[in-house]
This record gives sequence, structure tokens and C-alpha cells, in this order.
Amino acid sequence: MKTIRFGIIGSGSIAQRFVSGLAHVPQAEAVAVFNRTTSKAKQFAAANQIPQVYATLDELLASDIDAVYIATPHPSHAQLSIAALQAGRAVLCEKPAAVTLAQLDDVIKAAHTAQRLYMEAMKPAFFPLYQQIRERITSGAIGEVKFIRAGFSNPTIPAGHAVLDPAQAGGGLLDIGIYAAFLAVDWLGATSDVQTLGRIGATGVDTFASWQSQHQHGISQLYCGLDVAGSGEALISGTMGYVLLHDKWWNPVRATLVTATGEREELAMPPVGSGLNYETAHFCDLLRNGQLESPILPHAKTRAALQMTLQSRQAVLVIPINA
Repeated sequence: MKTIRFGIIGSGSIAQRFVSGLAHVPQAEAVAVFNRTTSKAKQFAAANQIPQVYATLDELLASDIDAVYIATPHPSHAQLSIAALQAGRAVLCEKPAAVTLAQLDDVIKAAHTAQRLYMEAMKPAFFPLYQQIRERITSGAIGEVKFIRAGFSNPTIPAGHAVLDPAQAGGGLLDIGIYAAFLAVDWLGATSDVQTLGRIGATGVDTFASWQSQHQHGISQLYCGLDVAGSGEALISGTMGYVLLHDKWWNPVRATLVTATGEREELAMPPVGSGLNYETAHFCDLLRNGQLESPILPHAKTRAALQMTLQSRQAVLVIPINA
């Protein structure tokens, strides 16, 4: 089995979680890192036994790597993805994949043109428990899914954090709301109508949003925020029962399946590693098999979740979603 050699772009906390997860991914390793601040890249490489540090993006992309993992602030995701794809590298990019639909469309076009694998790193889809829940629901355990409710809000964000910075596309919607949007789109399909109420904080980013959406196959009610506390649970409701994913649902570890007759089943599957290893293992398998798109998280699903999130963000901040 071919070893997948990753170059990492960025060296913050999410990059650290990615590298920690690699220890649990067969035949995958981090061999290079790039950060615009070379001293940070060197510190990261030394702490994680990464052999090569590059001072420029071009040097990283020209090196002996198979793929890049992009772990930089939101606004840079699309530009870096396109550069890597055009250099012939497969791309695993942190969420959100882009901060406008136009940017994401350019990324997807670049992936198609280059004939290279591109996938957003939307971790919940690949956790073992989430996959088990999918199997149970697909087999008819709760009937047809018609309703999704999910959300999370965290009021303990420290001042100066990127999520509070409008210049870094901060705000709850793009940072944590995108998870809830994924869940809704994953089970109910793309949206046809989105209605949102929200508020803007002192720094100019969305600090709370509550939105309900009409989808192809049902209705969702979602929320996210940075100024109140929220439980982080999610509900997948069907015509014959429901599944409750306990907090934090986007790192799914425990769930309860309840049938219409009241039968309850407790599901638990503690994760191994950082949790990012599951999406990484899937990505590596796709790359080895010559696939250009994930069947679990296809480009269309990534786009639908981003569109839903941006529609809500537009309503709160009054900005065009294709800006």
C-alpha cells in the first residue's frame, strides 16, 4: 500500500490535531510544512518530527509530496487549494472550503481541470459512530428522515481569537455553523428557502444566529453562537423514530436511537486518535484508488452546506454570498 506523503500548510492548533491523527492512519505521514512565518513552521516541524520546512509555498508544492492539508485562516482556503491543485497535488482542506460560492466554484473547477482529488475536511461524516448511524437509518431504523435540529454556542472565546476577526471571515456561522449546515444537507438535501435571525457582536462578526430551512426532503432548525452557551446536541428525526447525537455531536461518540414504539438503543463508539484521522484515512484511500471526489462528501454536498451557511450569514451581516 502506497504511503501518502502530506505537506502541511499552516502550523496552528488544527494542524497539530491533524498530525496527531496521522499516527492512527496506516501508510500516511507528514513530510513537510509551510507557514508564512518560517520560525513557526520550524517550531512545528521540530515538535512533530517533520523532516522538511519550506520558506515558500511554491517550494512546498514542488517537493516530493502527494497531497496537502490546508490548515490556515478561512479566507486563504480557496487560493491555497487552487495553487495546490494546479501544481498537481491532491487537497484536503479544512472547513469552510471557501468563504464565497464563487471561490468554491473556482476550486472545484480547478480540481476538475487538474484531475486531482479535492475534499473538504468535514470530520463528522467519517467518525465510526456517524457511519454506524447512517447504516442503521439507511436500513430503516427510524423511517424516512424529515427533520434535523442541531446547534452549538460557546461564549468562552478569548479576545483576539480569529473567530472574532471580520478580516479573517470570523463569526459563528462559518466557524461552527457550517457543521450544522452539513448535518442538515447530509440528510435532507440542498435548501430551497432559508430564514435567519441573528445578531452582530462588537467586533462586527455574527455572534449568534438561529435559522430554519426548507430542504429537498424536509426541514431543519439550527443555531450557532459565540455569546451564549449551547449544549451541542443534534436530532435526526424520521417518520418512525429519531436519533439523538449527544454533545459534542460533530465529534460523535454517543447517541440514542428511539423508535416510534418507544424502544431505546444506546450507541457508543469512542474515537481513536484526534478524530481527524478518520477523514484523513478516507482521503488517503481515495487518493490510492485514483478517485477525484469522495462519495461520502461529494463536491455538491460541500457546496450546498456552504450555500446554506452563507445565506444565513448574508441575512445577519447583510453581505452578498458571492462577494
